Amino acid sequence: MRASRLLSLLLLLQTREVLTAAELARELEVSERTVYRDVLALSAVGVPIYADRGRAGGYRLLGGYRTRLTGLSRDEAEALFLAGLPGPAGDMGLTDAVAAAQLKVLAALPPSLRDAPARTSQRFHLDVPGWYHETAPPQWLTELAGAVWRDRVVTIRYRRGEHEVDRRVCPYGLVLKSGTWYLVGRVGEDVRTYRVDRVIAVESHGEGFDRDPGFDLAGHWRAQAEAFLRGMLRAEVTVRLSPAGLRRLRHLTEIPFGYDAAVAAADEPDGQGWVRTRLPVESVDVAYTQLLALGPEVEVIGPPELRSRLAEAAGRAAALYAGGRRHDHTA
Repeated sequence: MRASRLLSLLLLLQTREVLTAAELARELEVSERTVYRDVLALSAVGVPIYADRGRAGGYRLLGGYRTRLTGLSRDEAEALFLAGLPGPAGDMGLTDAVAAAQLKVLAALPPSLRDAPARTSQRFHLDVPGWYHETAPPQWLTELAGAVWRDRVVTIRYRRGEHEVDRRVCPYGLVLKSGTWYLVGRVGEDVRTYRVDRVIAVESHGEGFDRDPGFDLAGHWRAQAEAFLRGMLRAEVTVRLSPAGLRRLRHLTEIPFGYDAAVAAADEPDGQGWVRTRLPVESVDVAYTQLLALGPEVEVIGPPELRSRLAEAAGRAAALYAGGRRHDHTA
């Protein structure tokens, strides 16, 4: 435990250059007294740590000192190369940068861990796009990624339905979701999200912008995704589900069908094991398509419009199979 903490302290000083004892204690979640002891321990084994005195002082490493990555375990080394899987980085034009970074990390690893990239590539492959999606990256992704890295203002021309609009954007970040890239950026006082494959032109102004230091891209995306999904489920249907129907409900669609809400709202099973529950759905039309997939494992109680449509569909299906006759339409 202490060896890991000492390595963390050393790496913090390599990346931050100067840190006070209080800052190190906060990062390492230990007391300042423990930091003092750890600094003495590193100094004792020859690590050149120097303490600057005064209000702007702190601990620093002398002479550009760098440690080789001898403190990595095998699991940590392999996880590091797992994080560099090709695909998204290549889409953003970072293939060469990732390769160079991996080469430098590989050179710093001790000989016993230099098989980490080979072991990782043999065992894991990340195929981000969903089935039946185009794999080519959006046309303007590389330019937008460059603007995100360098905090540069851009004007994008964006396709919205049948119209095109221009937006001056301070690009905060890019998100890859199910094979689709999204740009998150500030427009005026608002933070908005744009699908990159709908961007038809990008103009860079060479003008920088100041990021909101409190903006959390991952947290913002989670909140937006949750709000989007909640907004989709605007209607509700009441159904009876067989045990098999309840199990299959989860797999009806990639978009959440309110499975957890349906289970939470379900009554106690009746004598046949069927349960009555309410399902949040996008619309009656969407519910009709989804519930057809459950066949005889679901009975719609309401709304009456949906019950009638499913009854009519069931009647037509029964007529097709009546008497066991098969209609051969071949010549």
